[in-house]
Amino acid sequence: MAGPLAGLLIVEMAGLGPGPFAATMLADHGARVIRIERQGNLAVPNDPLTRNRESIALDLKQEAGRAIVRRLIERADGLVEGYRPGVMEKLGLGPDALLQINPKLVYGRVTGWGQDGPLAQQAGHDINYLALTGLLSCIGEADRPPVPPLNLVADYGGGGLMLAFGMVAALLAAGRGEAGQVVDAAMTDGAALTGALIYGLRGAGAWREGRGANLLDGGDPLYACYECADGETVALGAVEPQFRRALLDGLGLAGSPTKQEVATAVATRPRDEWVEVFAGKDACVAPVLTLQEAPEHSHNRSRGTFIEVGGVTQPAPSPRFSRTATDTPRAPRREGEDGRAILAELGFSAEETAALCDKGVLR
Repeated sequence: MAGPLAGLLIVEMAGLGPGPFAATMLADHGARVIRIERQGNLAVPNDPLTRNRESIALDLKQEAGRAIVRRLIERADGLVEGYRPGVMEKLGLGPDALLQINPKLVYGRVTGWGQDGPLAQQAGHDINYLALTGLLSCIGEADRPPVPPLNLVADYGGGGLMLAFGMVAALLAAGRGEAGQVVDAAMTDGAALTGALIYGLRGAGAWREGRGANLLDGGDPLYACYECADGETVALGAVEPQFRRALLDGLGLAGSPTKQEVATAVATRPRDEWVEVFAGKDACVAPVLTLQEAPEHSHNRSRGTFIEVGGVTQPAPSPRFSRTATDTPRAPRREGEDGRAILAELGFSAEETAALCDKGVLR
């Protein structure tokens, strides 16, 4: 793989959500990622979050399977896992054990609540981790319960992206000759960090408790979504004065209109007609596209924001680099497809590999 992380080897313990997302970020940007599959893991056919991998399926309940992981770790730069605290330790594959094998190893761990704390062992999902940050209370309409922002904030923003950043930071330190270390990425910690601006505004007295009462939560009539004449929607995001003037001019409004006045104005035209009205104008207006429409939008097509891999339309790697450009992602491999090749690379003979298959260690 080409990219700025080319030459790095990452071992990924197969899981769901933020762990695979972090591994995808590393793989998309050139790292070689070997994914260790586990039985019973939920799978999505041609999942974009398993692209750019090599796959080996091992029974880690058997010592021979765990020994293969340790052999991989001897030459790896990093490991990514997203199990509950203590699971890897019970397998004898925790950071203390693996850092003895490879002192330069960057051991990346992503969990909902973190490796310690009163909730560390408690089950949860994105909505729970986000709830504890105070930010979920800010999302949604004023007279209704908060609305889950899909699972984007805690799982992927607070978990996967933070782990990928932490891995790269620790890998840079290891590249400068420092020892390896553990990266503890807690989704609730990372999600809280994404709300630094909101907490800053609150501290300055510029953010009120409750939903729909502030500039960025739909409380401002010119920072909200509205239904058009055809039932489609536009997103208005005019914050600065010059953008607000341009927006109001296009809507045929003046002064400080109410949300109802803006809604009435927007409802007079279909969505795509509003797009034409504001084309080339700095009014901060965009159509709210469906998942089917987004890949076909002219801007997205121009930049190649979406690509097709393995018959699945999906987002392209991001960000982009001027010198160390990334390759087009490879389609996901079948579970365990690369197992024999990986074992051969580790020095296992054909006879040894066959024996491991017979014992169910290698699937």
